[in-house]
Amino acid sequence: MKPRVQVTREVFDEVLDYLAEHFEVSANQSDAPFTPVELAEHLADKHGALTVLTDRVDDALLARCPNLKAVCNIAVGFNNIDLKACSARGVLATNTPGVLDSATADFTWALILATARRLTEAEAWLRAGEWHGWKLKQFLGQDVAGATLGIVGLGRIGQAVARRARGFDMKVLYFNRKRVDADIERECGATYAPLDTLLAESDIVTLHTPYSPATHHLIGAQQLARMKPTGMLIHAARGGVVDDAALIEALKSGKIAAAGLDVFESEPKLNPAFLRFKNVVLAPHIASSTHRTRFNMAMLAARNLVAALTTGKPPNLLNPPAN
Repeated sequence: MKPRVQVTREVFDEVLDYLAEHFEVSANQSDAPFTPVELAEHLADKHGALTVLTDRVDDALLARCPNLKAVCNIAVGFNNIDLKACSARGVLATNTPGVLDSATADFTWALILATARRLTEAEAWLRAGEWHGWKLKQFLGQDVAGATLGIVGLGRIGQAVARRARGFDMKVLYFNRKRVDADIERECGATYAPLDTLLAESDIVTLHTPYSPATHHLIGAQQLARMKPTGMLIHAARGGVVDDAALIEALKSGKIAAAGLDVFESEPKLNPAFLRFKNVVLAPHIASSTHRTRFNMAMLAARNLVAALTTGKPPNLLNPPAN
């Protein structure tokens, strides 16, 4: 008998076909998110699961799933998975690093340019029928070329963002928990700076750090107060890295000029105050959302699942002690 696996959200048909070669597959192609109770019910008799960031995998869930051996996230982030609980119960956990770097970096630049040049504000104004002619001072934005870009988190995505900054002749500062190798700094044209220095000197601050207890509210009221009043905050990392309430206050008081946001605390229930700001570009967590990238993410997660349940050695294992 083939192992039983659950796919918790809609994926591409090719991914299901690939999984069906190895497993008995139950798929949620209706794409309605499972509640915690429903998730536990669907995984109760399963050996593996293809999960997404909205699926909370913790000890309470695992206790109800005695056959579960692998949880494979369709995401590079994994803050929805309690790795310690998985290791304690011998459950392998994986993610999908690498395949979404370029798409996320491209979208970060979409946010940077749209925020600096007030694109969404101008489009909404035009669609509302307010454009009646050209004016010299109409929708004046900020220059990106020649500005200073501060990157918080110079991992794969942060490095891809830095490389793109060369085309805009920007000075690039970065902050990382651990300074990267000199070769990477040269390749990216990036200079290390303490976080406070980066915030104070950057015209644009973009966040690319994973979410964890250590990075919870990494950017809060104190950090926002250190930014330039003309500064912009770009956030396409993970909800929780920024204190959304503090960001709203900083925008309201004019401590910073604008923001471009793809992720939020408690998403999809974002703070409604964001909707009232014309100087904030908003997106619904779509930085990696190109057809090729999302397909590759889902297929990599599927390959992780096949490897986990057939060899016990998935290529993107997050918790080696469970192996």
